Amino acid sequence: MFILCDYYVYLLTKYKRLIRLFHTTKHLRVIVLLTLLCCCNLAANAQYFDLKNNKKRVTIPFRMIRDMMIIELKINNKGPFNFILDTGVGLMLITDPKLVDSINIVNKRTLKINGIGEGDAYEAYATSALNIDIPGLMSYDVAAAILKTDHFGLSNYAGIPIHGLLGYEFFNNLAVKIDFSDSTLSVSRPRDIKLFRKGNRIPMSIEDRKPYIETKVTFPDGSKTNDKLVVDLGAGHSLSLENIIKSHGLPEKFIAANLGVGLTGPVSGFLSRVKEFEIGRFKIKNVITSFPEGDQFTTLMVKRDGNMGIGILKRFDVIIDYPDSAMYLKPAINFKMPFEHDMSGLEYYGAGENLDRIIVSRVEPGSPADEIGLEKDDEILAINLKPVAKMSLEQIDTIFKSQNDRSLLLEVYHDNKKDNVILTLKRRI
Repeated sequence: MFILCDYYVYLLTKYKRLIRLFHTTKHLRVIVLLTLLCCCNLAANAQYFDLKNNKKRVTIPFRMIRDMMIIELKINNKGPFNFILDTGVGLMLITDPKLVDSINIVNKRTLKINGIGEGDAYEAYATSALNIDIPGLMSYDVAAAILKTDHFGLSNYAGIPIHGLLGYEFFNNLAVKIDFSDSTLSVSRPRDIKLFRKGNRIPMSIEDRKPYIETKVTFPDGSKTNDKLVVDLGAGHSLSLENIIKSHGLPEKFIAANLGVGLTGPVSGFLSRVKEFEIGRFKIKNVITSFPEGDQFTTLMVKRDGNMGIGILKRFDVIIDYPDSAMYLKPAINFKMPFEHDMSGLEYYGAGENLDRIIVSRVEPGSPADEIGLEKDDEILAINLKPVAKMSLEQIDTIFKSQNDRSLLLEVYHDNKKDNVILTLKRRI
């Protein structure tokens, strides 16, 4: 058994490399390096939040935008700033470089971050402890990494300013109850948590500052696997199974897909469905699943088989209790809703001063959007005569996966002129 400081020195000596920092355009995934803990002079200090004024419980609102849980917080008495809550983050990450000046960061060190994908490493600052103010909570020795360049484009993806991600430090000392139906977190110390009636306790291990559970997957051909998965609030997909293509192959029906982009390049793979996903006593049918291509996940410190994202978690009322190594699940009203994927073949982001211009970033080959000639950098102006400037990106997402064979009238700016086209949605998986 190591004391905390010796433990991180041991890890640093043994691995001497950066842990993956990976983001997908639709499926957010970030894991931050342990090395920062030593760079920040925090190896001997716990990093955590606690309740103020001996309160037993604090309620914190969040916004659900494009399957991202966003809370407001202040840093060093500046803000508020929008941060994504993400159990896959091992250290607080500030993705907006402008915060270096606005929150008065003085003591900072430069380091390089490697990522999943092809390309060069990127630079970030490691800060000393920050004063993180979340209403009702107080931070203790919480540091951060600040990217020197915004490689994620999270603000464009969300359609609102996004400043970073918060993970392990938020969860490691507290029990957090998530109610997706009314977009609130109920935060308490573990001894004060009110458990669900008729809920199911799922054992959970905390390894490398991230939560893991054991699950079972049944494929369309009837074969089964036992899988160790990260519980990943920051992953917008439902399920991702890594390094399984070589050993198990793909289901018969699948589509090639751009699963996202890491800091150093694209992550490609496939989308398909598994017949059944089993977690605790719950069995979930026909889950849309990502199958990343290649072996980019084989060098992670903790051996795992993938991650379970918010697409599954939001079908439950959830309690995440790191101190008790447990997660509690209770089915929500949408538990049995079918899983759907985008039926247009379009990927897009918010641009302009107000992030209300919708620009196409990619068109999936062979998709309905490809068949009618839409291209990267086209601008979507209106859908069924409604200007997209009056719609959120999430509302647009919902339209594009709403109904197989549904026809939509799009007004687009294409080839330097406005045009009207009919896009017919197709369920491809």
